[in-house]
Amino acid sequence: MTCLQAKYLIKYCIKSVEKELDAILYQGAFMTKSAPIQQLTSLFSTKPCWEIKELADELKYSIPSVRRFLAQIGYYRSFTHNGRWHTIASVPKFDREGLWFSAGIGFSKAGNLNNTIIKLIKRSPSGMTAEALGQKLHTRCHTLLVHLNRRGKLQREKIGRSYVYLAADQNIAESQRQALAGQSLPATPVPAEIAVWVFVEFIQNPKASFEELAAILKTNRQVTITARQIQRVFTQYGVKKTPPTAAQGPSGL
Repeated sequence: MTCLQAKYLIKYCIKSVEKELDAILYQGAFMTKSAPIQQLTSLFSTKPCWEIKELADELKYSIPSVRRFLAQIGYYRSFTHNGRWHTIASVPKFDREGLWFSAGIGFSKAGNLNNTIIKLIKRSPSGMTAEALGQKLHTRCHTLLVHLNRRGKLQREKIGRSYVYLAADQNIAESQRQALAGQSLPATPVPAEIAVWVFVEFIQNPKASFEELAAILKTNRQVTITARQIQRVFTQYGVKKTPPTAAQGPSGL
């Protein structure tokens, strides 16, 4: 073998070794990068919900790093418990409304509590009260609903002593109002403070029908009440003289 041939052989061997080293280093870097992701996924197979600090302690990584790992595989934060709990995207089995609960911890496809409330109310045929939302979401919603209403994210309608929250979209809200007006309300006693306003307006408008009284109460007192409920008020308090059930036209013509 000549010196020139030996020189080329040495160069060839060096290049082959370099390629093998590059492959080994690349594989090692890939395994190092994917290892925490695999560990993270494995943790959620043992427990469906974790707080971020717990994950950081288990993985021996900083909290910002764990958030980055979660973002890579996809995750949800709870809309309950101030968003403290996390789960990865493959874990929840959401219901038709996009909700999933685990040990009292709530998760939503819509994300945080604000977005979840807005989405649920928008999809509701006749709006929702704070009580109904609280039961569905397993968390108190009253303060947040008031805040969303003031920001123009929701509308609301007063029904008796409660507010029914409606979508911000005017067309959807109008449809919800119509559905709300058409609902058959249970024959429960009308609250005393509402009954007082009914009689006040009746005294001032003695010829008004039940339907007209309902409209007057809505305009003057911001109270939504049906003609049927007004009729029950008179029955409930034993008032004999009741207004006509329909507006009367002039007689003797």
